[in-house]
Amino acid sequence: MKYISTRGQTAPMDFSEVLLMGLAPDGGLMLPEHYPTVDGAVLDEWRTLSYPELALAIMQRFATDIPYADLKDIIDRTYTADIFGSDDIVPVRKLEDNLYILGLSNGPTLAFKDVAMQFLGNAFEYVLKQKGARITIIGATSGDTGSAAEYALRGKENVEVFMLSPHGKMSEFQRAQMYSLTDDNIHNIAIDGMFDDCQDIVKALQQDADFKAQYDLGTVNSINWGRILAQIVYYFKAYFAVTTSNDEKVSFSVPSGNFGNICAGHIAREMGLPVERLIVATNENDVLNDFFNQGAYQPRPTDKTYVTSSPSMDISKASNFERFVYLLLDKDSARVHELFDGVKSGQGFDLSDLMEAVNTRYGFAAGKSTHSDRLNTIKALYEQHGELVDPHTADGIKVAKELQREGEVIICAETALPVKFADTIIEAVGQIDIERPAHTEGLESLPQHVTVLENKAELVAEQIRQHVEPNLA
Repeated sequence: MKYISTRGQTAPMDFSEVLLMGLAPDGGLMLPEHYPTVDGAVLDEWRTLSYPELALAIMQRFATDIPYADLKDIIDRTYTADIFGSDDIVPVRKLEDNLYILGLSNGPTLAFKDVAMQFLGNAFEYVLKQKGARITIIGATSGDTGSAAEYALRGKENVEVFMLSPHGKMSEFQRAQMYSLTDDNIHNIAIDGMFDDCQDIVKALQQDADFKAQYDLGTVNSINWGRILAQIVYYFKAYFAVTTSNDEKVSFSVPSGNFGNICAGHIAREMGLPVERLIVATNENDVLNDFFNQGAYQPRPTDKTYVTSSPSMDISKASNFERFVYLLLDKDSARVHELFDGVKSGQGFDLSDLMEAVNTRYGFAAGKSTHSDRLNTIKALYEQHGELVDPHTADGIKVAKELQREGEVIICAETALPVKFADTIIEAVGQIDIERPAHTEGLESLPQHVTVLENKAELVAEQIRQHVEPNLA
């Protein structure tokens, strides 16, 4: 399997090269030359596999340059009951008839990002050792990517991590998770701005070819293909959990800001997973909702991005959206390049003439929710089912129930455990004790370590120079 860029100006590469590089040299996103497809017989074989077995069966079709035994070892060390709390790794629970929650928040940082990031940490370490190389990770987080990455990469050899977050925009728990780490290879930087500002800095430094080469820059954001690959697996696992036959179809409702998680679901569907619809659930930052309902994509400037009670979705430029648009435009890389160069300068684009393909051929639908919707959903689920969900998952459930068709089975992808957003939970249901894992007790009272910077890429570059020796080869 070779990997190419959505913008068509990067020579085909192997998985291991793509894993380390982040953004493509031409500014695009890397993806396979084709998505491998599976038939009913393969689905039957996969239906009974354990999570690590299923991950290996899927990933070996994409990571063809890693020997089978080595890939198996990486996966077996990643997906364990010790790390994820159960052998199921991603247990599915029934909420009500035809409505399920895919439990993705049982990893070390209590968020769905752990499922991919734990794999990425072990894969990085393996590939770097094979190549005798190092990597400087520069990432942006709106709340959960940062902690998941830092917990997966802390103490890893030949890895330095610089994680950018929007100053004062995350929950108290999210800040404590990241900023309390004391590992020498972890560097937290709070940017005076929004997540999109952080992401723009990451892209700017990634696109500075000399700086990227000198400091061996890579990324763990969902622009990294390894993240998407690891997420594909749990769509298959969830489907098998709620069906008994490949003749059945299910839909997925996915809280979405950067389009990474649902992009993995889209790829699973392209591979042959019997998915009826992929429902994009947004909050007040509803750029994706507008596109999937009307065909117009118009990212907002950061000063027009709302700060909401589902902060991990406070995003107005969905990076992974480019991977879908590339396919929607029949792999016309020149057109993709033109459109997303426009996005970089603040322009949007209109593909409303392709809405039939978006909704029918690719199965997308979308909805949005507000703060009051989240509160009402959290309260209703708690009172009716004794079930507490975080505000992002509430976005997904609200939209799922709103759009659900007669007889449609919908699986809602969980974002995080409720304790990460305690203020919103208490606002919704009143003062209660919110369950939290033992390893997070007292987290918020630990000393925190973070550098606050203005919204300037050069200031972040200077932080990297202070901690990483340049590669002058």
